[in-house]
Amino acid sequence: MNEMQLKYGCNPNQKPSRVYMEEGNLPFEVICGNPGYINLLDAFNGWQLVRELKIATGLPAATSFKHVSPAGAAVGLPLSDVLKKIYFVDDVELSPLACAYARARGADRMSSFGDFIALSDECDEATALLIKKEVSDGVIAPGYSEKALEILKAKKGGKYNVIKIDASYVPAPIETKQVFGITFEQGRNELKIDEELLSNVVTENKVLSKEAKRDLMIALITLKYTQSNSVCYVKDGQAIGIGAGQQSRIHCTRLAGNKADIWWLRQHPKVLGLEFIDGIKRADRDNAIDVYISDEYMDVLADGVWENTFKVKPEVFTREEQKEWLAKNTDVALGSDAFFPFGDNIERAYKSGVTVIAEPGGSIRDDHVIQTCNKYNMAMAFTGIRLFHH
Repeated sequence: MNEMQLKYGCNPNQKPSRVYMEEGNLPFEVICGNPGYINLLDAFNGWQLVRELKIATGLPAATSFKHVSPAGAAVGLPLSDVLKKIYFVDDVELSPLACAYARARGADRMSSFGDFIALSDECDEATALLIKKEVSDGVIAPGYSEKALEILKAKKGGKYNVIKIDASYVPAPIETKQVFGITFEQGRNELKIDEELLSNVVTENKVLSKEAKRDLMIALITLKYTQSNSVCYVKDGQAIGIGAGQQSRIHCTRLAGNKADIWWLRQHPKVLGLEFIDGIKRADRDNAIDVYISDEYMDVLADGVWENTFKVKPEVFTREEQKEWLAKNTDVALGSDAFFPFGDNIERAYKSGVTVIAEPGGSIRDDHVIQTCNKYNMAMAFTGIRLFHH
């Protein structure tokens, strides 16, 4: 089959809509469901991301995509007991692939609501059972075990989108798209991201550990498929904050840094100790945690609506307590898809525990950016490669 009709394009008024191949057959099979235009954009971008993560790290990988940018991306490293708890997977058996998806989904659960999932490896039963619990639009993977397929086919009353990608498919080296009736053509971004890209360390601190290099590669590969401008914070094999599509790089850094901070604050004993009312929905619980960490919780207390969420009224998580806890987050890696034009990005990154950075370099203010890194004993590599994605 070289063509598939779609219900509509980005919006219901955009008809007709289809995907097709100029030559050969479509390199994917829809096993279940009826994916839409945006679903497929997320699926194919997500598949490229996890495929490259697997090649770069040798570990199974997963990503959670929303509106053509990842909300989370990770490789399949084991989870600590704390991470299992904040990802709500402390009561299940986890395979390496399931660990990758738990990390990718759990980093920014607010943004991952209604995601499209991409998996680097055959979807196993453990991963399918995690997907079953979440509000999600679909999944793409190179294959599915018999049990995983049975679980996924039952999701959404049989309407959940399950796509099998041909892992051997190699796209044409030239890609095109139309904007305003005008056709754009360019060579595909086939840049291979590996440790060699991190060899030009320009700061006084030249030390990049094996783990730091892994995390920087994860950041750069994630940015390769994130709408620009974009910045990505990574810790222990997973993205913990992604800032996408901002016109100003400092706003990318702040947005992603705020997400990384929330991820870390969720591990505080006060948050771990929250007691929710029985039967609360997963999304409502996630929203409640987000509110508890924010200043909005004071309004919740004042209005007395906390009883709709919590069994026991939680103590206020003060600004002082949060600041003290955030200071404990360290060894975070930061990637940027283009150069940092000012040292203010480094100042903001430092507040979220960043110790290693990878960015292209090439700004007329590179010296100021390097000086700011030296101020905090950070190690920074200039890759020489921009990773814009539009």
